[in-house]
Amino acid sequence: MSKSVQDMIKENRTNRSLLQFTEKVAPFVFLLCAIISVLTTIGIVFTLLVETITFFKRVPFMEFITSTEWYPFADENASYGVLSLIAGTLLITVIAMAVAIPIGLASAIYLSEYASLRVRKIIKPILEVLAGVPTIVYGFFALTFVTPLLKHVIADLPIFNALSPGIVIGIMIIPMIASLSEDAMSSVPNAMREGALAVGATKFEVALKVVLPAALSGIIASCVLGISRAIGETMIVAVAAGATPVFSLDVTESIQTMTAYIVQVSLGDAGYGSTIYYSIYAVGMTLFVFTLLMNLLAQYISRRFREEY
Repeated sequence: MSKSVQDMIKENRTNRSLLQFTEKVAPFVFLLCAIISVLTTIGIVFTLLVETITFFKRVPFMEFITSTEWYPFADENASYGVLSLIAGTLLITVIAMAVAIPIGLASAIYLSEYASLRVRKIIKPILEVLAGVPTIVYGFFALTFVTPLLKHVIADLPIFNALSPGIVIGIMIIPMIASLSEDAMSSVPNAMREGALAVGATKFEVALKVVLPAALSGIIASCVLGISRAIGETMIVAVAAGATPVFSLDVTESIQTMTAYIVQVSLGDAGYGSTIYYSIYAVGMTLFVFTLLMNLLAQYISRRFREEY
């Protein structure tokens, strides 16, 4: 049954009124979401600051940032030198990036410059699935598979060490670096590739000497974000790296990272209001500063080396 002209006009007015109402309400909804995000960030930073200040009222700041001994659970003469946790965190990060950057960049170059469209459609989803594996699964993979495998190479390797979780974190970061770097390389105009090929460059030379420098900002930013991800990783190091805060660069030793220490104390090893309890906020603030600096560095590099075509 066809509608009358009056019904169509009435329906049009109703739809227009609804559209006008939506147009008026939508900006306030978006503003509310933005305010919630900002307030959440402010709340997190405020909580960290307040609890960290409480910690430094009990432990000297200079001891915290200069001492290499971290023994918070000692009954007497407890020591809070965060350098041991920082050393463990950076050691894991260096191992992870030594694995992730070469493999991730090689994967990105292959996907961008060599792979056919069909192959790219197969490999990229597999990389994304790898990125979606829970970190606790990676942790047990490092403990029960990678460490026994490494024992065939390093006979006296202990069950808890820095090498195994570092390698697995690197494997976990590969999809991030590969995907972001491939996106950066794909954005390079084909005219640059064709021009290089026209003057006699090989495809490999085009990839390394033309495409790679042109996409440098995106590639470096992906690597910096990968470093931030490695610094903030928790479950893999908590499961496979052990809980020995030592100021050492020996990859075969059991170490403890900042995130692993926070997990250890959060499980109930310290009572509320104790110095150990407040120490997790001081360590958390240190971790927050590291991650913030990495993100700021990534933004700076992206702006500094960005190429516009």
